[in-house]
Amino acid sequence: MDATPGDPMLGRLLDGRYAVEAFIAHGGMASVYLATDNRLERRVAVKVMHAHLADDPETAARFQREARSAARLSHPDIVAVYDQGTEGGRAFLVMEYVAGANLREVLRDRGRLRPGQAVAVMDHMLAALAAAHRAGLVHRDVKPENVLVTADGRVKVADFGLARAVSGTTVTTTGAILLGTAAYLAPEQFEDGVADERSDVYSAGIVLYEMLTGAPPYSGDSALAVLRRHVTEAVPAPSARASEIPPQLDALVTWATSRDPRQRPANAGEFHASLVDVRDRLALHDGVPGLPVAATSRIGAASTAVLSGPPSTQIGDRPDDTLDGLMGGGPPPPGRVRRRRGPWLLLALVAAIAAAVVLGWWFAVGRYTHTPSLLNKTKSVAETQLKAAGLHVKWLPSVHSATVKAGRVASESPGPGDRIGNGGTVKLRLSLGPVTHPVPRTAGDTVGQAQDSLRALDLHVKQTVHRFSTSVAKGRVVGTEPGANTTVNAGDGVTLIVSKGPQLIPVPPVDGQSAKDAIAALHGADFAVNRVDAFNDQVPAGQVISSSPRQGHNAAKGSTITLTVSKGPQLVAVPNVDGLPIGQAVRRIHDAGFNPNPKLFAPGGPQQVFRYSPSSPQPKGTTIELDYY
Repeated sequence: MDATPGDPMLGRLLDGRYAVEAFIAHGGMASVYLATDNRLERRVAVKVMHAHLADDPETAARFQREARSAARLSHPDIVAVYDQGTEGGRAFLVMEYVAGANLREVLRDRGRLRPGQAVAVMDHMLAALAAAHRAGLVHRDVKPENVLVTADGRVKVADFGLARAVSGTTVTTTGAILLGTAAYLAPEQFEDGVADERSDVYSAGIVLYEMLTGAPPYSGDSALAVLRRHVTEAVPAPSARASEIPPQLDALVTWATSRDPRQRPANAGEFHASLVDVRDRLALHDGVPGLPVAATSRIGAASTAVLSGPPSTQIGDRPDDTLDGLMGGGPPPPGRVRRRRGPWLLLALVAAIAAAVVLGWWFAVGRYTHTPSLLNKTKSVAETQLKAAGLHVKWLPSVHSATVKAGRVASESPGPGDRIGNGGTVKLRLSLGPVTHPVPRTAGDTVGQAQDSLRALDLHVKQTVHRFSTSVAKGRVVGTEPGANTTVNAGDGVTLIVSKGPQLIPVPPVDGQSAKDAIAALHGADFAVNRVDAFNDQVPAGQVISSSPRQGHNAAKGSTITLTVSKGPQLVAVPNVDGLPIGQAVRRIHDAGFNPNPKLFAPGGPQQVFRYSPSSPQPKGTTIELDYY
């Protein structure tokens, strides 16, 4: 939807409240207009979805998501969203109106910013992103176009339309959104389609690089070519393109733009804290470059005029300003004035120019020297070098440093190579070495609890590995490497070991084996054994009847297998049937679990048992012979 005099939105009253007055900007999804909130009598910006997208549910959902996301944020460095609504089937957002330019336009006018100016802009940017991260939101589209700079030096981060909750940060790798932000996209957003707080940190690091150097680190024939360079190449130090950039800013950019998210600051808050520390140590307090180029040029010209001093009366400006008069003699004879004024005036002019040059050199250059580079030097070496340079030293309280060894110079003000007056004082701080912390105990915690415990000690998870465990439930933390209570430096990464639960392996076949062989086989498969002995009529004594879990089934490695071993058949006493009538003897033998086998020796007798065999205890089912007559 182009902004033309016939634009149907101009002059409309949205929701009976917002009077649309003028077109501001046009984007791929919506157009932005200047409007007046008649109810509160204030200027607002209204973002109206294009008519051809009104029927797209995903686009409408993005509008609603932007309003909800921004409504959760209240911060002076974030463009506020006041309201949302629908007009003629087209969704619109009502936002804070910020008069000024975006950072892209500032960079286009200036080329690049001084380190102090770049740090001032980043101060506000990271404060805004840190507020979003604390609220559980990821911006996902950090770039100069979404950073607004006002004429009075305020900075506002805009367009949370792509914002997602940290727990739901999957993105796609197609579409205009991706192609428009290829220069600032984190590698994991392109490779894995996933973004979190560290992805915003990466994009912010690229913006800092561009402010310091005047251009993004990568270029290419297409957006895809640029994205591939983000994935395969390390972002170079800004000082490789602009030599006056302090090494501390190089380190910040390198840290924030590591291709491995685990090696970056965990969130914008951590990045912001480090930026502020560098700013204060290097005394980078230039302020936000909010004025247009023309105004800046006028200020520069005025400054030059002041430095050159107030206008002075020159020899020959007044009729009575002859050289003799200036030298203290009486008035020259009338005839001599014209002859002598020219040569003497020329000499005086040359002398005045020479004096001006000498004085100019002295005030501009001669009374200054440059501070030697003292970073990482010992105290004695630093003092010796300053004395040789004719400078004095003031030692400030020592500070912790993750990059400088204890006892060496960690900060220098003015910085290395900066201009300083002859005989001036350089302020130095020695390093206490890095801040150290013991690794917290995390065994049994959830992954989230372990991450929180590490962050609280300025540590982070550099990688997560999964291992089998019979003692820790699946998904819970087994421990860390280095282990709990190990002393590490603040900012270090640790490996988080997460349980996969017990390893399941098949139970070896042991049925019918001897107890000795079966136990050896189970031990060899890393199982413990619980032996149970039981009578069995079918399995010989000493052989395995069965296992539990059954052979072939899966069981946790290291768990206990119950092995049932046969004691052979159980023996039962044979009833005494001697002298009993044969019928009664048969019943008694049968009831005892044996098979009676009666044999008649002589007919006509009393039909009584006179012998039975065997008579000793026997397994049930044994045949007992009953002899009777």
